[in-house]
Amino acid sequence: MDAAAAAKRSTELRFESAPLFHVEGGPELPDGTAEWFVASSERRLRVALFLPAGAARGSVIVSAGRTEPLEKYGEVARELVGRGFVTLLHDWAGQGLSSRFGDDRFSCDIVGGAAAFVADFRDILAAYTERLPGPWLALAHSMGAALTALALTDGDARFAGAALCAPMVEFSVGKLPFWFVRLVVEGAARAAETRLARRGVAPAELAFERNVLTHDRARYERTRTLYRAHPELQLGEPTWRWLRFAVELRAALLAPGAPERIRCPIVAVGAGDDRIVSSTAIRGFVARVPRGRYLEVPGAFHEILVETDERRALFWRAFDELAAEALATAR
Repeated sequence: MDAAAAAKRSTELRFESAPLFHVEGGPELPDGTAEWFVASSERRLRVALFLPAGAARGSVIVSAGRTEPLEKYGEVARELVGRGFVTLLHDWAGQGLSSRFGDDRFSCDIVGGAAAFVADFRDILAAYTERLPGPWLALAHSMGAALTALALTDGDARFAGAALCAPMVEFSVGKLPFWFVRLVVEGAARAAETRLARRGVAPAELAFERNVLTHDRARYERTRTLYRAHPELQLGEPTWRWLRFAVELRAALLAPGAPERIRCPIVAVGAGDDRIVSSTAIRGFVARVPRGRYLEVPGAFHEILVETDERRALFWRAFDELAAEALATAR
């Protein structure tokens, strides 16, 4: 969809109220509203908007990782609104309350390549442009950070900066060479694309002691409380088709010339003890971004935004520096 068509479509849209879950003992959200938005793909997506008190300094578009509903980022939204930013959160297709792929809502399946998700992302931006004062910043985690980075490889000039938290440039494969993992995934996906790659317990039932996402028990338990109150938000393990999507996303991000086309400053924050994605791959990607820099949070697990206060503080320091640069440039 070109810019003119997107602008025309945005004037024809009707936005309907969508649920936004405030759960006692769960993530705390600021005051805001959620809406259903139907993208050009015909997928129904949930989008939430939170407004600061007084004049906005700009807008931040927050994109979650695999399995994560937007409520999980309630604390992040509160911190952004407190900094004076209009904050938009959204559920990617296939998770949260957005359209799922198939009848099994617990299966983390996916249909369509990365380009289809980037198209949904751009449709959201087009539809909400008038409600998002500039300058724009992106704040994204894991899968959402990788898709945001891919969207920026077209040289989108609307973003003044992007903070990417543990972007899923490459999922962790241990000591195996990635070319071998790619062959296994492609073969398995052809044979049983909708089958789960492995079986696991529901996120609400996984004890804190077994998790490799955060060292912060309180924040971990808030998410479990949310899932217990609204189990429809949960996702399980990925299917082989999802893993093939992740392999293809990696190839698109690392394609010749792709990182080099990102025009805005990027700060990628890696987790020092990440067991989900490869920090080496993140460093390699960011080194190719003309205005990219890498920061690693020592000892952190994958979900830096729900880590302990001292680890989160390193991320927020980097974000605030990026925001100050973007705001100074926009003046």
